[in-house]
Amino acid sequence: MKKLILLPILGLMLVYGCGKKEEIKDTKEEKFCIDKDLKEKITIEPVQKRAVSESINLTGNITYNNDHVVQFNSLVEGIITKTIFSLGDYVKKGQVLAEIKSTELNGMQSESKSLQSQIAVAHRQLQATKSMFDDGIASQKDLMQAQSELDVLKSSLENVKANLAMFSASSERAVFQIKAPTEGYVVAKNISPGMQITEGSEPLFTISDLKEIWVLVNVYTSNLKNVTENMLVDVTTPAYPGEIFKGKITMLAKVFDADEHVLKARIVMENKNLKLKPGMTADIIIDKSLGGEMLVAVPAKAAIFDNNRDYILIYKDDCTIETREINPTIKNNNWIYFDKGVKEGEMVITKNHLLIHERLKN
Repeated sequence: MKKLILLPILGLMLVYGCGKKEEIKDTKEEKFCIDKDLKEKITIEPVQKRAVSESINLTGNITYNNDHVVQFNSLVEGIITKTIFSLGDYVKKGQVLAEIKSTELNGMQSESKSLQSQIAVAHRQLQATKSMFDDGIASQKDLMQAQSELDVLKSSLENVKANLAMFSASSERAVFQIKAPTEGYVVAKNISPGMQITEGSEPLFTISDLKEIWVLVNVYTSNLKNVTENMLVDVTTPAYPGEIFKGKITMLAKVFDADEHVLKARIVMENKNLKLKPGMTADIIIDKSLGGEMLVAVPAKAAIFDNNRDYILIYKDDCTIETREINPTIKNNNWIYFDKGVKEGEMVITKNHLLIHERLKN
């Protein structure tokens, strides 16, 4: 009887066991791997040995490169009747930007017509004198005087025409046209229809190509020993969090700014994609070497702060990524230093690593 009872129970256990194994097989999760699209969006950098440095933080403002700026001052007085540009517009050299109604134009045009009439008379007078000279009635002196009077009138007319051309006078519209003296972006505008232009007026507009910009840095007395000319620096701005722009200090003022009580340093920077705009604030980071031993370091941007702990992602291959908790020895704005726990030559993901970290967690 006991054998008859045990056999069905064993059979049931075997069936149940097989079913459970099948269930485990079906619910097994796939291993996370970085696909091609994600691989193109991440950055992987090697752990390297670096001299320990201290970060010095300064503030500054982005402004125009004064060597690449053109300010337009009107050479005539009058009233602005029309503007054909806005602040921030890109303009080409010779492009009409505004028109001025001026009494000076009326005077120049009247003078031009008067000179043309006088030239016609002087030309007839010269022809008559030349005819009389050929007949022996007029002297060589008379002929030369008639030629001289004609030449003086022609010279005066050319001078008036040159002034009209310089002021881009339009006879059809009876206005002076203001044309862009160079190509670039309109970075300042002090002109509007109905505005009166007088001698000594401030520049009507300012054009800059913005291909290079200046960063004017505030250097306080306590930081003077750390700032020198030709020093390489990193520049960041609130407009582009996490993005670092490279620059170099090209000039350090010799006297303090009387209003701000700081020494001004100037950084000249290329402005790729015109991201940096005059008027933006900037943070300047200087790495000062502390000397001493070399420690392994990873970029500070590689760190992930999660649940009150710091981590980095160690990349081994597309399907093998290690989330490693770290305990840095030293930190600054740009680098995290280790004396253990991270080895030189290991690869660390430094861009879009938060996305991968979340996917590994989940």
